[in-house]
Amino acid sequence: MLQRCWNVAATAAVGFFFAWSPIAGSAAAETWADRVFPVKKHDFGTVAVASKTEFTFPIVNPYDSDLHIRTVRASCGCTTPIVESEYVPAGETGSLVARFNTDTFRGQRGATLTVVVDKPFYAEARLRVDGYIRKDMVFQPGELEFGRVEAGTASTESATVFYAGRDDWKITDIKTSHPWLRADFRQTERGRGKVKYELSVSLREDAPAGAFRDQLIVVTDDRSMPRVPFRVSGEVESALNVAPQSISLGSLKPGETVEQRLVVRGREPFVIAAIECDGWKADYEAESTPMKLHILTVRFTPVDAEGPQKAKVVIRTTDGGSRETTANALLTAVVRDE
Repeated sequence: MLQRCWNVAATAAVGFFFAWSPIAGSAAAETWADRVFPVKKHDFGTVAVASKTEFTFPIVNPYDSDLHIRTVRASCGCTTPIVESEYVPAGETGSLVARFNTDTFRGQRGATLTVVVDKPFYAEARLRVDGYIRKDMVFQPGELEFGRVEAGTASTESATVFYAGRDDWKITDIKTSHPWLRADFRQTERGRGKVKYELSVSLREDAPAGAFRDQLIVVTDDRSMPRVPFRVSGEVESALNVAPQSISLGSLKPGETVEQRLVVRGREPFVIAAIECDGWKADYEAESTPMKLHILTVRFTPVDAEGPQKAKVVIRTTDGGSRETTANALLTAVVRDE
């Protein structure tokens, strides 16, 4: 009788576990993977030898506790998984990078990445990458890196494209997705089935501040694989920076004033000429002497505004002469007449 009761209790306990386990059954596992990994497949398309080829899979944590990536394993050496966010806090997003090893592999390749999670529960999810690494085309270097460039300054970097195959092979165009990136090309060698081109990529003065990572598309006269991506990256540094860039004032009444401390930093000495915020009054006291660093307290007061508010804060500065620069921040608040 005692043994029978134990068997019944054990069966009930096992049933309870599978009823609540997030990986109990294929449907539950699929639902879990869909929530945490909104993107589970990526096709790199056709890429050149030695080109830096990566894709970032977002990791979304919809749970009330931290999510921990225990390990990630790849089914093929053609792909290296890089866990950028081992812990993803509750309600936030992390990332997992899949790097295609174009320097050592050729032809059609693909890999399944098995992601093992051990917190807040144990589960596994599978991600997939595929691509074709053509052996007849090589970029040197594999990625064009501008590094840090001052805002308002033009910069140019170059790369070389090597081809071995058809005697009449040509690059016909290079496409960019941003007007502030310009790409040109010129043939430097041709003969005995080998062709060499020089790519010149220019970053214009009007490039927006911030980090960028983009792909140029090198268009060739190949019939089957005419478009080959080439990655470019860099960071445009603003002449002026403000912290914090996101100003949350919480909930306040119409006409109520809230103080916010701002730190404004520049590469050259400056004075603050004005602080503007549409729908808000911004009072402050600033130094009249040009300095590279200004720390000031701004008193924000809503003007005829109610409900959720989102406004751009524009900080205008001058070097003491005619040269002006600006820095922007975002203000959010809720104005309630209660």
